[in-house]
Amino acid sequence: MHRRWPTLTSDDDGSTVIPLPIEKEMRQSYMDYSMSVIVGRALPDVRDGLKPVHRRILYALNDMGLRYNKAHRKSARAVGEVLGKYHPHGDTAVYDAMVRMAQEFSLRYPLVDGQGNFGSIDGDSPAAMRYTEVRMERLSEEMLRDIDKETVEWRDNFDGSLQEPVILPAVLPNLLVNGTSGIAVGMATNMPPHNLNEVVDALQAYMDDPDVEVTDLMDHMQGPDFPTAGIIYGRQGILDAYKTGKGKVKVRARTHFEEDHVIVTELPYQTNKSSLLQKIATLVKQGGIEGISDLRDESDRSGIRVVIKLKRDAIPEVVRNQLFKHTGLETTFGISNIALVDGQPKRLTLKELLQAYLDHRRDIIERRTRYDLDKARERKHILDGLIVALDNIDDVIDRIRSSEDASAAAEALQATYELSEVQVKEILSMRLQSLTSMETESLRSEREAKEKEIAALEKILSSPTEIDRSIREELEQLRDRYGDERRTEIID
Repeated sequence: MHRRWPTLTSDDDGSTVIPLPIEKEMRQSYMDYSMSVIVGRALPDVRDGLKPVHRRILYALNDMGLRYNKAHRKSARAVGEVLGKYHPHGDTAVYDAMVRMAQEFSLRYPLVDGQGNFGSIDGDSPAAMRYTEVRMERLSEEMLRDIDKETVEWRDNFDGSLQEPVILPAVLPNLLVNGTSGIAVGMATNMPPHNLNEVVDALQAYMDDPDVEVTDLMDHMQGPDFPTAGIIYGRQGILDAYKTGKGKVKVRARTHFEEDHVIVTELPYQTNKSSLLQKIATLVKQGGIEGISDLRDESDRSGIRVVIKLKRDAIPEVVRNQLFKHTGLETTFGISNIALVDGQPKRLTLKELLQAYLDHRRDIIERRTRYDLDKARERKHILDGLIVALDNIDDVIDRIRSSEDASAAAEALQATYELSEVQVKEILSMRLQSLTSMETESLRSEREAKEKEIAALEKILSSPTEIDRSIREELEQLRDRYGDERRTEIID
């Protein structure tokens, strides 16, 4: 909003001086800065669940042709593409974001396929970008599906030399399945990941009945499903988060006993295993935890295995409870469902998250259908002209041969058969092999197929029910291709 201030004009040089209360200017400048951070860096858009850097990474990888079935390319090359074309910030910020998108312990459903050292759950740093390689995961292509069909808005990049998508089509309900985290100015978001199968079930249940109770939705979508598994104790925090957009859940490591050992096989989400072991060792030395005689990390490629050996007189349950109380074997995940809705930060309930995804997909499918319909009509229009020419081929050839040039031939055909410029252009460029009976029949079959396609597309646009049917079909395809079993157990 434009602010008006009284102005003074200097008698000396004619310059204008605007008296400005410093507290008002500081307030406005701080608000401008905070909104820049919120919109430009810290919070994801509710529609595709991505922050600008992640969106630009996926778009750049797609633009480079680094699909899931193509060869990997150096991460440095991909980072340079993002920096040079779309994201003029530090290379470290882009590479760190790309690394996290490839880490199986960070994202429930990774969007980047990394080759090389991309860090570990022990907190090890990834190798430098000149050593690692990347390409898109197959799932990430679902984020960009139909982007070439005028389905999303575009804007200039930072220097106006290229266009970039404002949002991605996002067939995948990314914000729900992968969650997000970010610290803005005066607010923070921390959304947990969920199981894809359960999210699909919840979306379908919500489509069946938008007034469904949250408790009924939880029959389909039980709660967070972390990439590192673990065990969630209690459902009240989940219910609070789904109803209000804010809640807390207690997450514990999965443990069991083997003779005089406590074995840890799963860790709470975002727990650094190396730091955890150091914490346990420190507490044992300081006497904060009693009954432990040895500590070993036997983790390997097959999974996590931390072995905690107990003293002879130790009671295993007591020692384990001490570990839960004093170490990262038990953590609290604070859920804060804040995302950008129409460019403004908003705390969202589960039903609002489901609704936002469905609204986005309805808009994308309508845009895609209109694009396909226009293309189908354009092709049918050309086929109509070609078939008219083939039905009158002798006369068409005579008129073309008797014309002085291509322009005159075009005018003659247009006047005789009421053809458009586009149709005449296709007729004049038609190859002789198209005159065969087989080619003619092929054109008639194609026109018949286009007529059916046009009718089907018009039916979709004429009915919201048909658009929702398309959404259901896409969700079922997602489930069939990428769905997997829940990892995190929830105990009441």
